[in-house]
Amino acid sequence: MQIHVVKRNESLTTIARTYHTTVQDIIEANDLPNPNNLVIGQALVIPIIGHFYFVQPGDSLYSIARKFGVPYQELATVNRINPNQPLNVGFRLYIPQGSKRDAEFNAYVEPRGTTVAPVLESSAREAAPYLTYLAPFSFQARRDGTLKAPLLNNFPAIAKANRNVLMMVINNQENDQFNDELGRILLNDTAIQDKFLNNIVATANKYGFRDIHFDFEFLRPADRVAYNRFLRKAKQRFSRQGWLMSTALAPKTSATQKGKWYEGHDYKAHGEISDFVVIMTYEWGYSGGPAMAVSPIDQVRRVLEYAVTEIPANKIMMGQNLYGYDWTLPFVQGSVAKAVSPQQAIQLAASHNVPIQYDTKAQAPFFRYSEAGKQHEVWFEDARSIQAKFDLIKELNLRGMSYWKLGLAFPQNWLLIVDNFNVTKRGT
Repeated sequence: MQIHVVKRNESLTTIARTYHTTVQDIIEANDLPNPNNLVIGQALVIPIIGHFYFVQPGDSLYSIARKFGVPYQELATVNRINPNQPLNVGFRLYIPQGSKRDAEFNAYVEPRGTTVAPVLESSAREAAPYLTYLAPFSFQARRDGTLKAPLLNNFPAIAKANRNVLMMVINNQENDQFNDELGRILLNDTAIQDKFLNNIVATANKYGFRDIHFDFEFLRPADRVAYNRFLRKAKQRFSRQGWLMSTALAPKTSATQKGKWYEGHDYKAHGEISDFVVIMTYEWGYSGGPAMAVSPIDQVRRVLEYAVTEIPANKIMMGQNLYGYDWTLPFVQGSVAKAVSPQQAIQLAASHNVPIQYDTKAQAPFFRYSEAGKQHEVWFEDARSIQAKFDLIKELNLRGMSYWKLGLAFPQNWLLIVDNFNVTKRGT
C-alpha cells in the first residue's frame, strides 16, 4: 500500500495517474465518503504492491535503500537505474514489498441495550478476516460469583467462520461502572471465587470461548497481590481445558505509578501468568476531557517502552482506538465530545471545506470547523496514524494490536494490516 496525502488542486484522476492505478480502485480501497470533494491533508491508501518514494533533498540511493531495508543494488535494478547515478529531488523510485512478520489482532465489540444493532454484526463480519480474536464486551461478574452475559447473537458463528478465537471478556462492572468492592469480593472470598470460576468454565464450554480475558479495573491497591493470586489459580484451571488466559492492563509508565486505575495492575506478574495482555493505550483524549489526540504516539511509546521491561514483548498487544472525537470549543468541564469514525471525520472536513492538519508529535490528524456560531475541534485516526502504530509494533517486536471497538468504520486500517503483517489465525 502507498499512503498519499492530498495536496491543493489534486483530484482522484491525477493521483491515480501518479501511481499507475485507477480512480475506482482508490475509491473502493478507502470506501471514500467524498470522492468528488477531496480534502487538503486527507490521507488515502493507494492499492498497489509495494509503494513509491519521491526523492527528498539529501537522499541517496544507499540511504533510501537502508531506510526501507532493501539492498541498494536491488533498488537500482527494479528501477532500471545505475546504482552510482545521483538522484534528482522529486525522482520517483519504486520500493518493492518486503517480508512481513506474523502478528495477532483482537477487536472488542460492545452490544448494548436489548438487541444487537445490525451495524455491529456487519462490522464484526467485515473485521473478522483480519482478526485472531473476537471479543464480545462483556460478561459482568456479580457479587455472588454468577455472571451477567452480554448479547452474543451471531458473534460465535462469525468467529468460527473466520477462524477467530472467541474471547470471553469478564469485568468487575456494576451499573456500567468499574467497582472496587466487587473486585475485593471476587479476589478475596474463596467460596465465591470458586463458584465464579465454575461459572466461567461452564459458560465458556457452552459458547465455545477459548480465551478467558479479565478486564478488572479500578481495583483497590490493597488487592494487587490478591489479583495476582487469583490469576494464577484461574490460569491453572483454564490450562486444563486447553484455553488461553489474557488480561487488560491500564497504561502505566512505572511500577510505582499512583492511582486506583494503576496500582492494582502488576505488569511483571501479569506478564508471567497470562498468555498475553492488552495494554489500553488510548483515551488520552476522551469524551469528557479537552480536545487532543485519543492515542498520541509519544504517550503510547512511553507506556510500551516501560511495558517491555516488565512483560515479554511477544505477550503484549497494543490497544488502539477505531474512533475519534468532535469537541465543542472552548472546552467546559462536564461537556461531552461526540464520537466520530474516521469516515465521518473526513465527511465533516469536506462539508465544512476545511483542511486536515497532522500533528507530527502525536502522529494524529485533526481539524477545526465552525458550525452554528460554535468552534469545533476534531481528532481522529487515518492511514498515517495507524501506520505509525504498526511501525512501533514492529520496532518493539510486540505480539500485535487490540482494537476498541468495532462499529465505527475505518476501512484503511484493515488494508494496512495485511500490507504490514501476516495475521495469525488460531481458530479451527
